Amino acid sequence: MLHPRELEIAQHAPAAGCSPAEAQAYTRWLATHHYENFNVVSWLLPRELHQHFYNVYAYCRWADDLGDEVPDSARALELLDWWEHELDACYDGRPSHPVFVALRGTILARDIPKQPFADLLRAFRQDQTIKRYADWEGVLDYCRYSANPVGRLVLYVCGYRDAERQRLSDATCTALQLANFWQDVSRDLDKGRIYIPLGVAAKHGVAERDIVERRFDERYANLMKELIAYTRGLFAEGLPLAQKVNAHLRVDIEMFSRGGMAVLGAIETMGYDTLRHRPAMSRGKQIQLLGRALMKRLVARDGAGSPSANDEGASTVAASYAECHRVARAARSNFYYAFYLLPKPKRDALAALYAFMRLVDDVADRGADLAAKQRGLAEWRSMLDTALVGNGRLGHAILPALVDTVRCFQMPARYLHDLILGAEMDLTIRRYSTYERLREYCYRVAGTVGLTCTHVFGFHEPRALDLAEKLGLAFQLTNIIRDAREDRELGRVYLPEEDLARYGVSPEDLGRREVSLGVRELLRFEADRAWSCYEEGAALLSKVDADSRAALWLLIRTYSALLARMEALDFAVLDELVRVPTTDKLYFAGMARFGRLTEENVLEKRDRDRRRAGGVGGQRRAG
Repeated sequence: MLHPRELEIAQHAPAAGCSPAEAQAYTRWLATHHYENFNVVSWLLPRELHQHFYNVYAYCRWADDLGDEVPDSARALELLDWWEHELDACYDGRPSHPVFVALRGTILARDIPKQPFADLLRAFRQDQTIKRYADWEGVLDYCRYSANPVGRLVLYVCGYRDAERQRLSDATCTALQLANFWQDVSRDLDKGRIYIPLGVAAKHGVAERDIVERRFDERYANLMKELIAYTRGLFAEGLPLAQKVNAHLRVDIEMFSRGGMAVLGAIETMGYDTLRHRPAMSRGKQIQLLGRALMKRLVARDGAGSPSANDEGASTVAASYAECHRVARAARSNFYYAFYLLPKPKRDALAALYAFMRLVDDVADRGADLAAKQRGLAEWRSMLDTALVGNGRLGHAILPALVDTVRCFQMPARYLHDLILGAEMDLTIRRYSTYERLREYCYRVAGTVGLTCTHVFGFHEPRALDLAEKLGLAFQLTNIIRDAREDRELGRVYLPEEDLARYGVSPEDLGRREVSLGVRELLRFEADRAWSCYEEGAALLSKVDADSRAALWLLIRTYSALLARMEALDFAVLDELVRVPTTDKLYFAGMARFGRLTEENVLEKRDRDRRRAGGVGGQRRAG
């Protein structure tokens, strides 16, 4: 047996071919002396599983140290090959190394396949040869091998083997890995590694050299905000796993998720500068997280599981949905009246989503105190995380309904975090240089609306989500055209600077009531973009559940009618805001309720010769 001199843990290992009792004593010692959190977690699990977890942990620890603690890459690769050879021998019934002598019993008792063990070695090898990642695809593929196998091994040890639990576990493990990446940017730089997807960094104006030279500024902070929002969405996506396992494992899962999200919160609290500083949780914070997880478990034994507690919870959720409907009605949105064409569960779900979006939007739009707005949005982000984790008292009356909606319709919570990011963009960004930059904003404030609604509508193929995002873009471009003058008065110009330059239009031109030829041509150009999105997105109609098509048809028809109306007015939109007349809305509602709904009749016909007087009204964002 090899004894890698580079590893401290090798000095304590018994000889090759030792007895199972000696091997198990070693893995137990390793688990309780070399990973500070492992001992805290292990005692929450059934005692009969402790040794199995020690054995699995010892394998992972050795593999990790072989890949990360050996300074010479060639030597590390040689040792990883040796470790895989030992793994093969273990599965062939010939374990030699003490870790594998102990692990052999776990593999047989829990019927664990070789693949997750082998996948971990692939990740550690990759760390020796790949130091940069161009895009999310590369980073997530790395997590598939470096993090997800750990969660699957835990499930195998606990007796779970189904694809659904593995999918939820993968989301949680990937989120934990990403949180670790964003926490350890400075440490990884010391090792010559960058796990931040460079394509995402470039989108924020952050070059690889900026990261290597640890240049922290607003661009890097905005990059980190996006990375954190994406990671939070993955944590939320994996949270249902806690409800699908026994109470012992549930506490561990919730504790890891809370810990990961606490790391993200620590990054935010320190101002996002992970280039030069590493955020850390205090021991008191770790104990607090454990206490909350344990308290939830104790309450669940006699509280949530009892009929009276369930009745109380149902009452709370029902009251929350009622509050969501109140908020949505008060907004007088085109969206809300389309809800009535849906079955009640879907109608309630869209009311919950709309109420959340409206309240977040209000924080960004009201008042002049920038710091207060930023605190308000940060508070909503924190309340959302707390609600999704089920951690503590909810901070707003709409949140029980929102959480119920996210879980019932299996909705990625990252859409909600992305929407908050969009609201934050409105606080600091006043211009968009290119259409691509504008599209990023439109995705966050409107594409997310389309995506969440489509989860409620129900869909049958993945392309439906692309079409939903396309419709969100169409709706948002329509609003941007309509609100060009109002936005200019607020100091914002959403129309891309490259397009203004193309048609010789200045921002000041958008503040005048008289529409110049250049402005008309500019708005016509943007309208053509919107029409392209409508025409492509209309295919979503046939891809959602039949009981949702009337509501979707009404939304598309109403928004496309608004764009057609502005086009018919030759884009005379600067003197007063344009709206769709109530009589037209009633006619559309009747068609949606009683007519034949097709992709061919969902869009308002474009007629440049129509001339109707416009009115006032409308919100800036889609909805």
